[in-house]
Parts: sequence; structure tokens; C-alpha cells
Amino acid sequence: MRIVHIITRLILGGAQQNTVLSCAAQVAAGHEVWLVYGPIYGPEGSLLEEAKRSGATLVEVKSMRRAILPVHDYLCYRALRRLIRAIAPDVVHTHSSKAGIVGRAAAWAEKHEDKPVVIHTVHGLPFHERQPGIINAIYVALERWAARRCDRILGVTRAMIDSFRERHIGRPEQYDVVPSGVDVTAFSPPVGAREAARRELGIAPDAPVVGIVARLDKLKGQDDLLDVMPRLIERLPGLRLVIVGDGWHRAALEDRVEKENLAGNVIFTGLVPPARVGEMMSSMDVAALPSYQEGQPRTLVQALLCGCAVVGYDAGGIGEVCIDGQTGRLVPVGDRDALARAILGLLSDPAERLRLAEEGGRFARERFDVRLMTRRLEEIYAGALAAAVRD
Repeated sequence: MRIVHIITRLILGGAQQNTVLSCAAQVAAGHEVWLVYGPIYGPEGSLLEEAKRSGATLVEVKSMRRAILPVHDYLCYRALRRLIRAIAPDVVHTHSSKAGIVGRAAAWAEKHEDKPVVIHTVHGLPFHERQPGIINAIYVALERWAARRCDRILGVTRAMIDSFRERHIGRPEQYDVVPSGVDVTAFSPPVGAREAARRELGIAPDAPVVGIVARLDKLKGQDDLLDVMPRLIERLPGLRLVIVGDGWHRAALEDRVEKENLAGNVIFTGLVPPARVGEMMSSMDVAALPSYQEGQPRTLVQALLCGCAVVGYDAGGIGEVCIDGQTGRLVPVGDRDALARAILGLLSDPAERLRLAEEGGRFARERFDVRLMTRRLEEIYAGALAAAVRD
């Protein structure tokens, strides 16, 4: 097959990792693959080098921007139409909200007879409760419009699909769930990894450690972890919080840490290359993700594979990875008291922490192996092409 993937930005994020892994697997399977993306900018890191290694043909479309910019959006639409016309793909697969809306419109406009089939993956919700009402309504209207311009809509979690269907986006038969795959072999820390990571971070071998691996953003929950740190430190004076990642919210978080005298207990690692994320996770006893908006939390999957117990807010698809009492501790969104109790409970109970981590690791390997994802995508592409021919 000739496959074109379109994504807004190749930053260091879950949707981007999913897309690059899909490209690499499809190239390895013998398909011709193009990866189309907008300019990479900001402190959130880049997956460009990983994308180059995937074997896909990379194309940057400079007019593709994350913000709503009508002039750029129209130029992007025209550029994508020209590109799709030149490639004549069997499949156009869009990812993320902006690329999903403009990309689906462009691919649908270039549809002749049965090709290309147009697939869209929902990695995270473009609309959420914390948006102003008018912005929320605009995104819902745009997603309804774009849903009429694609053959299939995939969600990385059931929660993503449910949220779309509750807002009457698309038709029931368009939907399917394809969990976001992880290279499970890359998250098996070697013997001694925990000690080495702690030495690098300046953490004592016996110190309790909670960590978060996420873009530094107001919705990701680093602030909530800082909110509960004083009461956790009161019970566990040697506690360390390891914050892995970077983003536009970093300066505000660092300012909080200084003003609240938490500098001795909080460690900012900054950006860590994807290949080293597992090393950082191996230093942690508990990986937390008190995020207010989440698709499928890949970092919690990775943490489980690394042997960490996990704690998360019951937001988006977090509960489909952090299953309360089975793979971790799930607490109500924004409930900092419950967050503190869950973290403290796991740090104070090594046996329960080990049980959840072991069960969670087995669950992650069985459900989130990248090979399962790529096999399912291939089936969906083939099924959509066959259905288009029949129609």
C-alpha cells in the first residue's frame, strides 16, 4: 500500500511516538510510507531524528500550524491537496486535531472512485471542560464536519470514542479502538539501572521517589503534585519528586519550587531522549499522572513495563491503563487529598507496590505491544479499501 500519515507537529509526545512507530512498522512490512508534518518549534522536544530512522519519506508543510489561523489553514489545505494528488496514496491517515481536520478535508477532496481511504485517529480530545464554551462548541462543530470526510475514526481508548459519540460526531459504524502501541522491548531496565539512574540524579538508594513523565503543561498535573508535596514530605522527609520533560509551563513550576522551599526535594531533568526515558523511570517507586486531559497515557504504560506502580486521575483514557486495584491507584480528577493518600499508600507498602507493578507489567505487555497496534491498523486499512471497492 501507499500510505500517507499527517500529523500537526513532530514534538516529543504520545501521538507523535505512535505515528512514528506506525510508519516504521509499515515500512518494514514493505509499504510505501510518507509522513507529513508541520514546523517543529518550542521547548517540548522533537521526534524528527526518530522519524528519519523510520524509513518513511518525510515532508514538512510549513503552513500547518497548531493554532486556528485561517490563512495558514487554507494554504495548508491547498498544499496537502497537491501532495496527495502527486502521491496518489491508497490510505491517508491523519493524527491530532488540526492535521485531522485540514488533512481529512484535503484527502476527501482528492478522493477518486475508491481511493484514498481516509482514516483518522483520536489521540486526545480537542474539546474539554476547561475550555471557554464557544471554543468547545467550535471544536465539536469542526469534528462533526470532518467526520463526514473520512471512512474510519479510531480512538486510542474507548473513552475517546465515547466522548466523540456523546457529542454526535460521526456514525457508529465508523469507530474502532486501536490502543497506542509501545515498543515493549525498550522498557525492560537492565540489572543495575535503578542504582545508576539514582546516582545520576543525586538520589539516595533508599529514598522514596515519585515521578512524572509528561510535557510541562498546566493540564498535565505537575502543579497538583507540587500541591501535595508538603504533606508527603511531612510523612516521608527523604521523598524526591522527579519531573521528566519540558514545556511552556516549566518556568512557572521552577518558580513555585523555589518560592515554596521545595528545591531540595524536587528534581527537574529537562528533556530526556526517548531512548533514555526508561532509565529515568527505573529510578522511581511510583509514577504519577494527575492529568486533567489525556488520551491513552503512554508514559504510564512505559512505567508499568519498567516495574513502577502507577497513580493517575480518572481523566480520559487514564483509567484504561491505571485500573484501580489491578494495575495502579486511580483517583477522582482534581482530588488532591486522594492523590496524596494514593501516593503515600504505595510508598509505604512495598508489597502492594510490587504486586500492582507486576500485574500492571503483564497487562501492558499483553495489551499495548506495538506489534498488536500495527497488525490491527493493517487490518483496518485493508478492510476500508475492500469496503470502498464494494461501494
